[in-house]
Amino acid sequence: MTIQPNAIKVCHMTSAHPADDVRIFHKECVTLANAGFQVFLVAANAQEEIVKGVQIVSANVPPAGRFSRMLKTSKAVYKKALTLDADIYHFHDPELLPYALRLKRRGKKVIYDAHEDVPKQIMGKFWINKYIRRSTAFCFRMFENFIANRLDHILTATPFIRDRFSAINSNATDINNFPLLSELQEQSDWNIKKDEICYIGGISQIRGIEELVHAMNHVEGVKLNIAGKFSQVSFEERLKSTVVWKDKVIDFGFVTRKQTAQIMANSKIGIVTFLPLPNHVDAQPNKMFEYMSAGIPVIGSDFPLWREIIVKNNCGLCVDPENSLEIAEAINFLMKNPEESERMGANGRKIILEKYNWEAEGKKLIAIYTELSNTSLRS
Repeated sequence: MTIQPNAIKVCHMTSAHPADDVRIFHKECVTLANAGFQVFLVAANAQEEIVKGVQIVSANVPPAGRFSRMLKTSKAVYKKALTLDADIYHFHDPELLPYALRLKRRGKKVIYDAHEDVPKQIMGKFWINKYIRRSTAFCFRMFENFIANRLDHILTATPFIRDRFSAINSNATDINNFPLLSELQEQSDWNIKKDEICYIGGISQIRGIEELVHAMNHVEGVKLNIAGKFSQVSFEERLKSTVVWKDKVIDFGFVTRKQTAQIMANSKIGIVTFLPLPNHVDAQPNKMFEYMSAGIPVIGSDFPLWREIIVKNNCGLCVDPENSLEIAEAINFLMKNPEESERMGANGRKIILEKYNWEAEGKKLIAIYTELSNTSLRS
């Protein structure tokens, strides 16, 4: 990559994600750096270094709880980002919304990257009192809409979130979390795979992990690989105390990208059975596509969008995520029909190569930045 002497300086900001976040760093920042932009990424308590052409900058703050992060960490990230005097600022967390207007007042181009439909997400937050969730979600929607209407571009992780923002800002584009073709592994020989299945990602009640673990009570001779970080200590302790966890679960904890690839290479099925909360129904989980790219069939929640991806492309099965017996039946079917499973896995990999990949999304991102750069230079 070659950074031009007068290259547009861009700054990505996150107060809630690690510096090596897949969407933020590996996909967006690296894509922009390869396109010749001068890219900085400000993250909380990050190791300062240049990686793949991206300058990682740390906003140092003491470790804190959720609410402190929303207030203190977001402010620290904003202050550090301001010192870089970038041309374009691109932020990834809703808690940074108040600082977006400050950047606009300084004449900066500002992009909001909406990874989630936060008002819908609030409706599933266990730590918000259930009697005020609806009013909290409504108030946040009004606040988010007010600021989003005044920004230069809104990027969204799904078409459904894009459609919501398009109603208030015509400059809204979906940049989907599809896999990087450069990370596509050689497809492992089906005959040497283990009798294992996998779930990789954040571990919480709303992601259907309890129902998945209970499903293993009805599955024989198969191990469940779980890799990820628990969201709640009490939930972790409850699950790990069960007999089925001790007998049938291999707990990897938080894993690297390389370890993720190896777990999927060993497994015969990838599981993504999120519970039917408002924010899940229209989501496009990154892991769903990563399972497909690894050439293994997917067992996913029976949501209309997920059925369109999984069943229409004949790359897996959809089930009721709240029904452990139905999940077990799907696992048993795929494990007992290896030829069908291998065929579904091949179908998933094929559609990733043809359609659901980052390369097309990266071109959309560069086009948006190029347009903003041109308007920035003219102003």
